[in-house]
Amino acid sequence: MGTRADVLVSAAELLSWIAADEPPAILDVRWQLGEPDGRPAYLRGHVPGAVYVSLEDELTDHSLAGRGRHPLPPGRELEAAARRWGIRQGRSVVVYDDWNRAGSARAWWVLTAAGVGGVRILDGGLAAWCSAGGPLQTGPVTPEPGDAVVSHEDLYAGALPTLTARQVLDGGADTLIDARAPERFRGDIEPVDPVAGHIPGARNLPSTSVLGGTGTFLDDGALARAFAECGVGPDSRVGVYCGSGITASVALAALAALGRDAALFPGSWSQWCSDPDRPVARGAE
Repeated sequence: MGTRADVLVSAAELLSWIAADEPPAILDVRWQLGEPDGRPAYLRGHVPGAVYVSLEDELTDHSLAGRGRHPLPPGRELEAAARRWGIRQGRSVVVYDDWNRAGSARAWWVLTAAGVGGVRILDGGLAAWCSAGGPLQTGPVTPEPGDAVVSHEDLYAGALPTLTARQVLDGGADTLIDARAPERFRGDIEPVDPVAGHIPGARNLPSTSVLGGTGTFLDDGALARAFAECGVGPDSRVGVYCGSGITASVALAALAALGRDAALFPGSWSQWCSDPDRPVARGAE
């Protein structure tokens, strides 16, 4: 899978990359559950040269029925979007957000699954950039068109592993991680989906728990301990889900930074709970 440097880039590194002869394509993927359109915030101030990417419109295919709230986009449309964003073959891509690494991790996962190489998450997001003295640019950015090539038309069978609901039901993961907040995992509340609870046998590791207080990913030792406490062994087949496949990508990025392969259940809880025949568990375990 690679190492931490293959998944994450620091703000200081990004500053030096931008000053280089061949700067990376930079994507601003601001998205929050309660504020899915990040464009207004982007226009008010973003990393210089960054292009706004809509998670809802460009990293999701809402026309797919039965695949949860945020189905994966088709590769052909993603390739056209990547070229609009200025992504070029052989050039690095940096993705960032301003909320718990959710938007950037989704973009990292989608692009990597599609076969686009060299994608890294800005560790700590926009706050880290500002703390490092990085300047902000206002208004939209229209880059020179890129020549990115997507090698996987179907991201459900792309360069990164995925799980179907049937595979989850049949035990396709030795360790199944639920990356939602503890109260949603337990079924105390469910603000988005029609059914509360979790997939039986899943272990709860909220996506925010792989981040430190400043929003940067925990060091390798702390990440390894967090996943070990969740039952991830050296040879475990690991699956990760959340509400609709967004914040699960944060946990997957953390695992990738440790060099661990793990599968995304893209439809996540939103797909799972849509079938009344699938079992539902509630409580802490």
